[in-house]
Amino acid sequence: MKKYILLALTCCFLATSCKKYLDEQPQGTVSDNDLNTPENVDKMLISAYSALGNDAFVAPYSDLWSYGSVRSGDAYKGGDGPGDVGDFHAYETFALNRVDLGASDQTWFRLYIGVGRANDALRRINEMPEATYPNKKERQAEAKFLRAHFYFLLKIMYKYMPYIDENIPKVGYDTVSNRSYSSDQLWTKIANDFRSAADALPATQSDKGRINKYAAKAYLAKTLLYQAYTQDENNNVTGTDKTKLAEVVTLCDEVAAGGYSLYNDYANNFLSQFDNGSESVFAIQYSINDNTPFGRIDNGHSLNYPMNKEYGCCGFHVPSYNLINAFATTSQGLPDFAGYNDKEIAKTGDYKTSTFDPRMDHTAAIPGHPYKYRPSFIYQNSWSRAPQIYGPMLSMKETVLFDDPAFKRFPPFMSSAKNWMVIRYADVILMKAEALIELGRELEAVPLINAIRTRAANSTSMLKMTDGSFTSNYGVSTYQPGVNCTWTNEYARQALRFERRLEFAMEGYRFFDLVRWGIAAEYLNAYFTKEKTRVTHLNDALFKKNRDEYLPIPLNQINFSKGLYKQNTGW
Repeated sequence: MKKYILLALTCCFLATSCKKYLDEQPQGTVSDNDLNTPENVDKMLISAYSALGNDAFVAPYSDLWSYGSVRSGDAYKGGDGPGDVGDFHAYETFALNRVDLGASDQTWFRLYIGVGRANDALRRINEMPEATYPNKKERQAEAKFLRAHFYFLLKIMYKYMPYIDENIPKVGYDTVSNRSYSSDQLWTKIANDFRSAADALPATQSDKGRINKYAAKAYLAKTLLYQAYTQDENNNVTGTDKTKLAEVVTLCDEVAAGGYSLYNDYANNFLSQFDNGSESVFAIQYSINDNTPFGRIDNGHSLNYPMNKEYGCCGFHVPSYNLINAFATTSQGLPDFAGYNDKEIAKTGDYKTSTFDPRMDHTAAIPGHPYKYRPSFIYQNSWSRAPQIYGPMLSMKETVLFDDPAFKRFPPFMSSAKNWMVIRYADVILMKAEALIELGRELEAVPLINAIRTRAANSTSMLKMTDGSFTSNYGVSTYQPGVNCTWTNEYARQALRFERRLEFAMEGYRFFDLVRWGIAAEYLNAYFTKEKTRVTHLNDALFKKNRDEYLPIPLNQINFSKGLYKQNTGW
């Protein structure tokens, strides 16, 4: 599947002859019905799969780093300054965001290409008798999963979007409002597709890129977890739905029964040789050396490599000083929830006086520390693009070494064919822990969070220098209620939320977690107050509560709808 998922076949199959200005007669046409064969319908579905990774570097959505990390306090935009891909600077500062930003419009457009391909495949599959198409039920389920994935991304970014399924004819698209359904009803639409997919998909697939039952159950759990935090029209969280939280727990248990496990070493999640391993629940498949000019490369991360001679461009996605501080641990090996950001670790470069969670050196490229697990390949200040603006660090999870078989240049950019995991098993574990805590069953969450922390503590073998020493002083302990902590419900909630930050730092999750929990405004404005004393590019930054929880509906889309679409609150 990984080999074939690159085929974006919709355009070629839908192509018909056009009238040339010399009025030549067409040599042949392909009717819509000609596509309705098992072979062609399979290709239409592969085209929908291919939309998963069709990012533009200025509108990434496979990993929502520019929307979920840069807007969360975990990362600075990076690059050559605020004007370099300036839309991302507008996202980072919030106050400079506008309804007419091209990146917002392009991301919306590209996600709807994915929706459209899934709908087109599903419409054709629905019309085929099972006797003709024995894989009908499985392929329907895959198409529904893909559609739900694209709608999930639209939902967490824009809140309200027009919901179009395979039963709405294309000539009727312009009659579908983005307010045809309430926010809760949109979540239910997405959940129903994942539920349907989970019911029909097999437990395993011979093609590793194909979605299985457990991926659908995990994504359903994720959807219900978001939906469980009820929001009003002003984006305020007004409560939690206990029934949905209970189902999240059940679904996570069912995924756990599917044979998934944490990698022994955290590093394995970010190395190409471990693609499609035990922790990978749902991953976007990329490819190289596949008889195409550049391969199916992860273009969404093509801005995020260092500036040294082995790479050369472009220095985006820089860990914030606040994030580095968050990895420091107390004398008991636990996070310092209240005082972690009083330190100036990255500015001093002192990684020995305090103790640190090893995930810091898996996440951030830090001057003087090995880059991407090669002891002789030491990251330097000079590898950053604009250290005077953003500091000298870079994100590291999404990159590969320059001699990795998955690495590919397409000048002036570069990236790799390493998979990107949308859901890994660690997320399933922490989703269950979160649901248990919100259900008042916080003691049941202790072993789940501790499993994540234990793996982190054991993930140091690949962080050594050439002499066998470590560049950082590591120290991580598990939570031991009554010994090193008092495990109240509120303390458990803090522990869970901090653990999600450390585990998924720079993976595009964080901002959407803050919005789900209803704390984005409070958290980010406190972050800006302190971070403005460290960097000047955030001087204009301000999060406006009841507006900035979601992007505005792109102005181009409102114009195309002739005013049918309604703008989001506050915009």
